[in-house]
Amino acid sequence: MSRSWVWIQLAIAWLPMWALFTALIMIAHGSGFTDAAIGSFRMVAPGAVLGIGVHKLASRSPWPHPFRIAFVGLHVLSALVFSGTWYFTVCLIDSIITGHMSFMLGPGMGPFVLTGIWLYIVIASAAYANLAAQRAAKMEAFATRMQMDALRSQLHPHFLFNALHTVVQLIPTRPRDATRAAEQLAGVLRTTIEEQRDEISLAEELAFVERYLGIESIRFGDRLRVERHIDEDAREASLPSFALQTLVENAIRHGAAPRVEATRISITATLAEGFLILQVADDAEGADLQAVAAGNGTGLRRLRERLRWLYGERAQLQLASTPGQGFSATLRVPAHDSHD
Repeated sequence: MSRSWVWIQLAIAWLPMWALFTALIMIAHGSGFTDAAIGSFRMVAPGAVLGIGVHKLASRSPWPHPFRIAFVGLHVLSALVFSGTWYFTVCLIDSIITGHMSFMLGPGMGPFVLTGIWLYIVIASAAYANLAAQRAAKMEAFATRMQMDALRSQLHPHFLFNALHTVVQLIPTRPRDATRAAEQLAGVLRTTIEEQRDEISLAEELAFVERYLGIESIRFGDRLRVERHIDEDAREASLPSFALQTLVENAIRHGAAPRVEATRISITATLAEGFLILQVADDAEGADLQAVAAGNGTGLRRLRERLRWLYGERAQLQLASTPGQGFSATLRVPAHDSHD
């Protein structure tokens, strides 16, 4: 954040205090708005500048747990120093403007000192409330990061187990194909371990999916037919890492694997109305959507959780199926360039 923007925010934050002081001067002294506004500005401006020091003190002296008396003593002393400094600064400004000494000592000084202490309490309270909000935001971000890492770590073994199972199935009957599949799996495994980003470009995800399909094509041969319909302007859009792979894996595992006949899988990607829309559809036997929702499958469920953590309510994963006519999964995420 630029320094000028920080000063603008600080000025905006003190506007209510300036308005309050203006109203008090108008009520107490019967002054006009202009004179009261100028007078209150001479009082508020030094408080705002000194308030920067109060914020720094609050950040260096966090609220203690458990509470300590020394913490109270520190702020009592700081409040007195702040009040005295603020009062003499206001007097100094008035002396410069009027051209004669405007320092007031004695009983009349009491209300100013109390006002300064009140100002300190307001500033310190706002500072500690702001610091608490920042800590809460950091803890929430940390919890989100931990949840995302947990979901990704759960997804990787799930996918790798299925890919390794493919290799194992090929060893007894097609050892050469098993060797090729193992080499493909090594490349996939490398990407899976090294990829730590939550979002990647669709082009990167497609490259990973192609390696995964290379393994499955060895296993299924002509029984697996994959069609791709990818808009060029969608390739640089970002999506959750391994999201498309999860949908393709689901189509192969539950659509192509149980069938003897050939299965066609269609992968479509478009940009529409500010969203990246991905659809993976197959022409297999379909599924009961209620059974899918209640089932023990982890891939789609964890993908939904990742979408919720990354995008809240802005992302959707919609499933559709007609018995005997296939199954489709449509992913809709906010579109933004992966380089941003």
